Amino acid sequence: MAVGEDLSFEDVVREHQAMVFRTLVRLTGNRENLEDLAQEVFLRLYRALPSFRGESLVSTYLYRITVNVAQNEWKRRKRTDRPLISISEETSAWEDRLEHPDRNAEEQMADREFQLQVEEHLQELSKVERTVIVLYHQEERSYEQIAAALGMPVGTIRTHLHRGRKKLRERLQVQQGSERRVTCLEKR
Repeated sequence: MAVGEDLSFEDVVREHQAMVFRTLVRLTGNRENLEDLAQEVFLRLYRALPSFRGESLVSTYLYRITVNVAQNEWKRRKRTDRPLISISEETSAWEDRLEHPDRNAEEQMADREFQLQVEEHLQELSKVERTVIVLYHQEERSYEQIAAALGMPVGTIRTHLHRGRKKLRERLQVQQGSERRVTCLEKR
């Protein structure tokens, strides 16, 4: 989708605001100033639209802006040395990918605990690994879309995805003591 005569800025915001909020909360692990961060994303988009040439999709352009805003937040946090919080209470993307038929309460609790562990360990990854994992697994972007959004070669994206998955899998296996539930981090 390109911004043009048929599509207003308001339409772009309406269509992509959920993605922006979701991506920001997953990348930053922070709800405290989520609205301010999203506002910054859309302000940057608004300012950049006159120079947008339409060589990529607006969504790709918006992912790049969102990642930049998240990176600025990481830098700001590093300066203030504030701890990260879990984003698992309201985010259910990992849980949604698990099968749900006839699960009993114990299985549901185990799944919820696993989801919390994934979210916790996700925050321990490098910023680029976390970004690539969130965009690939949670936002379901292709390698090419992620590469365009981050301005990196596809091979580099694949490498960061592989390394990030491996680190997550290792940390979860140590915590879980087995490989039984870590298969969701395998290639799809």
